[in-house]
Amino acid sequence: YLRLQEMIRVIRSARTQGEERGIIQRECADIRAQFRQGDNGERSHSLAKLLYVHMLGYPAHFGQMECVRLIASPRYSEKRIGYLGAMMLLDEKQDASLLITNSIKNDLSHSSQYVQSLALCTLACMGSAEMCRDLAPEIERLLRASNSYIKKKATLCAVHIIKKVPELAELFTPSARTLLSEKNHGVLHGAVVLITELCKRNPDTLDQFRKAVPELVQIMKGLVTSSYSPEHNVAGISDPFLQVRILRLLRILGHNNDTASDAMNDLLAQVATNTDSSKTAGSAVLYETVLTIMDINSESGLRVLAVNILGRFLLNNDRNIRYISMTSLQKIVQTDHNAVQRHRGTIVDCLKDQDTSVKRRALELSLALVSAVNIRSMMKELLIFLSFCPPELRSQTASGIFNAAERYSPSKRWHIDTILHVLTTAGGDVRDETVPNLIQLITTASELHCYTVHKLYRALVKDIAQQSLVQVACWCIGEYGDLLLKGECEEIEPMQVTEDDVLDALETVLQSHMSSPATRGFALTATMKLSTRITDNVDRIRSIVSIYGSCIDLELQQRAVEYNALFKKYDHMRAAVLERMPVMDKNLPGHTNGDTPGEIKEPDTSKPKPVEAGLLSEPASQSVQLQMKAPSGNVIPAHGLGQVTQTVLLNNPNKLDYTFIPLKMRIRVSYSNQGAMHQDTVLIDSFPSTACQPSISPL
Repeated sequence: YLRLQEMIRVIRSARTQGEERGIIQRECADIRAQFRQGDNGERSHSLAKLLYVHMLGYPAHFGQMECVRLIASPRYSEKRIGYLGAMMLLDEKQDASLLITNSIKNDLSHSSQYVQSLALCTLACMGSAEMCRDLAPEIERLLRASNSYIKKKATLCAVHIIKKVPELAELFTPSARTLLSEKNHGVLHGAVVLITELCKRNPDTLDQFRKAVPELVQIMKGLVTSSYSPEHNVAGISDPFLQVRILRLLRILGHNNDTASDAMNDLLAQVATNTDSSKTAGSAVLYETVLTIMDINSESGLRVLAVNILGRFLLNNDRNIRYISMTSLQKIVQTDHNAVQRHRGTIVDCLKDQDTSVKRRALELSLALVSAVNIRSMMKELLIFLSFCPPELRSQTASGIFNAAERYSPSKRWHIDTILHVLTTAGGDVRDETVPNLIQLITTASELHCYTVHKLYRALVKDIAQQSLVQVACWCIGEYGDLLLKGECEEIEPMQVTEDDVLDALETVLQSHMSSPATRGFALTATMKLSTRITDNVDRIRSIVSIYGSCIDLELQQRAVEYNALFKKYDHMRAAVLERMPVMDKNLPGHTNGDTPGEIKEPDTSKPKPVEAGLLSEPASQSVQLQMKAPSGNVIPAHGLGQVTQTVLLNNPNKLDYTFIPLKMRIRVSYSNQGAMHQDTVLIDSFPSTACQPSISPL
């Protein structure tokens, strides 16, 4: 028979896992034999060995009943092992746990404080809801005991009971209030934890415990100004654990309450200015102080002080402290934007941190600090960060830059240059809607068409690896290739480009293995559109298009077949079908131009708006036109309480005698909702020949 120490030594000396299992099996067999022999004085030693086996991960459930027997033993040494075994081997799901309820109740009234302590610890560890209901009165009685040692254990046990059975909270409320007058550290700490739990579980008790705010303030002042408990001093900070608990309780009591907040403002200012942040314990107290200041109705000067503390944390050598500082600043940047803005330089410097988690938090905070005032300087820093940021942050960085550029863009040229820079750096990590959004932006900037097509052509010739950039470049060359061939551009250094140079660049994209099917589609369409913008290479374009009529990619093959049809049967329509795309939208998403939230911009009804006809349709006239009358309103009520209607008059020339050929019409609606711009597209598959009133209703 091995003693516990000998068994541990033998198990640790095992050289293989199989040898260890063999030792455990033999010892478990001996332990079972000892349990069957009854009271021979070795039961507690056998259970202690079994608990070690349980710690190693081996089955030990057969010792549950032995725990029950040892707990009922009159000997303290056996009770101690029995209660320890109950905490490790039993839980509220085990039926055996109910068998110890009576033993715990008897031990709670035991003459020895150590036996009482064992019962309290076990109940606080694994007490089920049924056990808590049966024993709650005993715990409430012990909260009023004179022994501080027992009172501390009973306080923590009461916390467990409240978590298990919230309706028992009222039982402990009167006793919890009186515990704040205790001088013992353990009892006071437990009392603060108990009151915090009571306030969380039962908001009705908040008014009662708010009367204790002055008392909590005095306790906290004693910790800050004097050595309240020298034995609990940590790195020069007096009892930081108790300070943190009190600050968390004050945060709950002062939330949305002016009286309680006023009572603790001076204390929070004192803690914020007198606590040393050079040690981790001091930083923990300051961090909780900042959270408390921000969560109560504190004075504006105090909130600025809290933000400055977080700003100092950004300079700390500990990355964990820098991380939690930026996490906190992220939460308050919307309410105290100017105060956080003062630390913009330090936050941007954190983008260079080696830790990816810190970089991510710095990126999120930097994007939140972008405004119309600092857009140019912040975008410069973010674009630099984009060039060396980790791959997992590239997509987030690009999206943040796009959103900021749409919201605060100082000019369309700057906006276009910024997006092109992002596409050049991280084209493969941008959102799918980036390409159509950029194309939409370019179409609205008619004064920049020449500049944009020259810049994109140079980018295309230099590198075709970034698919998003190549797609936009191909689209622009197809639309504005004539401007590129003129070689005249005031905004950028002009370059002489021939028709063959442009077609060579597009053919390179079509033939490259790096080009995706979608990119090839852009290049093929651009090549086709150039057939109406150049004069000397139409036959070459026809040859390029015909090659892809047998392409393995069905989408590309379909486009090529349709384009070939335009060259042959429908050549008289080619110029009209491939004419330059009209401006898709008067205003871009994100540019509200001072519009009020919820407002819909009225369309320009001064002249008819062109509608693109179907590719292979045969209109009798090339001028398909529509007119849009003023809408019935410019604000849509929420929750489906109203709608806005607008009459659209369409001149449909596609008619044979008295039969009208239906048209397809795509309607794009831009609207502002709570300051954010949105855009929806509706396709009307068969547009009627008479007036139509499409209605728009909010979801």
